[in-house]
Amino acid sequence: MRASILILLWPGLAGAAVWPETMGEWKRAEVKPAQVADRPVWDEYGLKEAETATFQNGDRHFTATGYRLVDPTGALAALQWQTAQTPKQGRIAQQGNFLFRFDDYQPSAVEFAALTGGLRNLDSTSLPVLPGFLPSSNLVSGSQRYILGPVSLEKFVPGIPPSVASFSMGAEAQAASFASPKGDLRLVLFNYPTPQMAMQKVQDFQKVPGVIAKRSGPLVAAIVAPPDPDAAERLLGEVRYEAQITLAERMPTQKDNIGDLIVNAFVLIGILLGFSLVAGLTMGGFRVIRQILRKGPEPEAMITLHLEQR
Repeated sequence: MRASILILLWPGLAGAAVWPETMGEWKRAEVKPAQVADRPVWDEYGLKEAETATFQNGDRHFTATGYRLVDPTGALAALQWQTAQTPKQGRIAQQGNFLFRFDDYQPSAVEFAALTGGLRNLDSTSLPVLPGFLPSSNLVSGSQRYILGPVSLEKFVPGIPPSVASFSMGAEAQAASFASPKGDLRLVLFNYPTPQMAMQKVQDFQKVPGVIAKRSGPLVAAIVAPPDPDAAERLLGEVRYEAQITLAERMPTQKDNIGDLIVNAFVLIGILLGFSLVAGLTMGGFRVIRQILRKGPEPEAMITLHLEQR
């Protein structure tokens, strides 16, 4: 009997992996595993779970798909990839390591906050800074693609061999297209752990036929088969690495509040006075009791010579 009940309840139990039961005034009505195309790319991005859910609010309803990835970097890569496939009346949004696609519905900020507030296994670590090094002029909207390995490199920038990119060295890449009079330029920024690694790798990129490359700090910028070499050189000149230093700001504590400091000082004084009073009463009571037990005056606590001045 218990096994039969678990089998009947299993789809509902399994459906709670990504989507919470409610999203503001919307209630989850049905949930099922999502159909995922290009599975190798998703696997490289770190996909853990994907579900399609139907939400209802009275007579209204909409369908949405949720993806849970291993970290926010994978979710950012999936966001850039899936943005071009968002329906005109829908919305795609990222929260930490989660990605949500709403079909024919755009949730409000309050509804989306209610959704993200009920997420489990949420990873809110910082996003990679590599997209911020892309030049801003002539950037083709929706052309950004984040690359985490050979599979996504082959799909989005097939002109660069994975052996040249060397993802085993810890490299990640950001690709984007830029408009030029003779055609779009496909720029890829590879980020390596150290500038020394980038110095070694830029020579390998320059040996690939049809690729022009430049190094800036730990970044290697490469353009594959540029239709306009002059525009490609100008675009590479806009890539500049600037180290971003974040100072650890000192957070104020209760010790920085002068009012709390004065109150704590009086509390300490009160404790010391109380301790002194208890200690004095204890010592005085002990001497009185000892005097009663001796049945006589207590001997002097010190020896005096009683020297008198003559």
